Order: sequence, then structure tokens, then C-alpha cells
Amino acid sequence: MSQQYFAEHPAARPRPGLVHVVTPDLYLELETDSGVFSPTRLDAGTRLLLETAPQPPAKGDGEGGKDRPAGGGGDLLDLGCGYGPLALVLAARSPGARVWAVDVNSRALELCARNAERAGLRNVRCVAPGDPSLPGTFDLIWSNPPIRIGKAALHELLSAWLGRLAPGGTAYLVVQRNLGSDSLQRWLTESGWPAERIAARGGYRVLRVGGAGTAAGADR
Repeated sequence: MSQQYFAEHPAARPRPGLVHVVTPDLYLELETDSGVFSPTRLDAGTRLLLETAPQPPAKGDGEGGKDRPAGGGGDLLDLGCGYGPLALVLAARSPGARVWAVDVNSRALELCARNAERAGLRNVRCVAPGDPSLPGTFDLIWSNPPIRIGKAALHELLSAWLGRLAPGGTAYLVVQRNLGSDSLQRWLTESGWPAERIAARGGYRVLRVGGAGTAAGADR
């Protein structure tokens, strides 16, 4: 079942496959399997996020130096990484940063780690949400969040991770309109994380979310 992608240990029988991620600057061939999110093709929402989110910082000095653009930094997060398309693109585009690929799904984490190794991206760390090596704050978050876990669980998840945005940090979330992107945008803003839509296509919305205390529409 498709819902198994947010299980820690998917019960679906393994069915290995390949997905190709092609962007103007990158070509990645990623291993996939059953029991992970969108195992047979690059999800349309993920593609929209890849095409419309601003470039991550090219360098990450870990200390907020002059080479770090506003909202960028040394620790970047792909929340709900699956087999790794967002994490690997972040890592390739920002080779000086550490990219944390986080998922509850152990099969997804294994795939993501293999895909990062295959692509030669040594700056990717594939870990479960409670891993003690995770940093306290993140300068940038990209996520195609697991909407189907339910509204209450989703709000709890996003509250926890958005609360770890560093000052000046930004998150980019992609959500389907018919799965509640507009209501999620309202909830985010009302909860103290100003959110604005920066792209829409095929029923998907990309939301730019500022850290607590930032103003909606501010230059991030």
C-alpha cells in the first residue's frame, strides 16, 4: 500500500527500480524500491520544488561567513527524504554544506545512502529523526512532507522541525492543493511561521516558510 512509505519498516515486498532525476545542471540515476514514496517516477510535486526553489548556498562554511547567502548555511535538511532526490540535489548544488536526509522509513534511508554514495556525494547524512548526530538548527529545509500521516501528526512534525530553523533560515514545502496546501499555509502563518506561495502547477503548491519572528514576504 502507498501509505507504507511512512512506516519505519515497510511490509511491501522489495521491487527494486530506477528513477532518473534530470535538471538543467544535474543528472542523477537513483535506486528505488517498493514501500517508499513514489518508487516508480519522480513525483510531480518534488519536481516542482526542484525547479522553483532558489538555489541553495554554493558554499557552507558552518559559521555564517561572507560566502553564505541569506538563509543559507552549513546544515541543510531534506525532511522526509525517501530515496533521496531532494537531498542529493541539495548536496550537489551546495557541496560545502552538510545535507541531512531524514526519514522514519529504514528502507528509504538505505536507498538514500546508496544513492548518495553512487553519486559521489559525501556531504549527505541519512539518519532517522531521533539520531543524536543531528544539529540543533538548520539553515535551509526542503520537504515534500508526508501529508497522509494526518493533520494532527503533520502539524506536530512541522512544528518540531520548523522550530529548528536557524535565524534567517527558510523552508520550502511542496503540497498538493487537494490535500490541503491552502489550509496548511494558513495554519503555518497563524502558528508563527510566515508562509507564502511561490509556485503552483498541476495542483501542487510550493510554500516558502520563514522562521518564527520573520515577516511574510521578507527577503529571504
